[in-house]
Amino acid sequence: MRIGDAWGEMMLAALAGEDAIEIVERDDGLIMAGRLGIPSYLAPFRRWPARQRQATRLVRGRVLDVGSGAGRVALHLDSSAGAVEVARRRGARDARLLRLEQMSPRLGTFDTVVLFGNNLGLLGGRDHGRRVLRRLARVTNPGARLLGETLDPYTTENPLHLGYHARNRRRGRMGGQVRLRIRFNDLATPWFDYLFASRHELEELVDGTGWKLVETIDDETPQYVAVLERR
Repeated sequence: MRIGDAWGEMMLAALAGEDAIEIVERDDGLIMAGRLGIPSYLAPFRRWPARQRQATRLVRGRVLDVGSGAGRVALHLDSSAGAVEVARRRGARDARLLRLEQMSPRLGTFDTVVLFGNNLGLLGGRDHGRRVLRRLARVTNPGARLLGETLDPYTTENPLHLGYHARNRRRGRMGGQVRLRIRFNDLATPWFDYLFASRHELEELVDGTGWKLVETIDDETPQYVAVLERR
């Protein structure tokens, strides 16, 4: 297994019409495989989930799309070279390869930050998430909005997931803090933390970061879009 941009290679294959299969591997050995979110990465606006379409109405001003993937939303940043290339091929005018830790006021300031497709998970965990939120506050204008999608991990009754939550807590981690990697063909990304949080956990997480949770946009799934406002 080679370590590399498995997610980006998968997106390039999907864009080329190939039968791209995404494999998500969790650090406890659980493996989930299939097309998973691939169709949604390339979907036109009319096929987005209702919660995302509703949240898009709150977008205003200069927009920063973090973890932009295939350029489904107007994008600026991503950590996958392959995904940035897909976005450019699909017509994104300003796609940049930067990590969250590299964001600075040199990019200018923004009025809206978008993290759709569960990309609020890029917060990673409690301490890292607060650092990221403070960094985002420094590159946004007063009154800016952050529209972040995640899912409530505690709606499940699956004993594998419930056991994983308990294991996390014993280790001092948030229950929905997942350590995983993406695999595609003979490639795998490095292991990374990805956060799924309840509304109450998110409200606690953003406290003191320059943001406030003002509402959530829900549907009949465990997923929701959190609307944060810059103080």
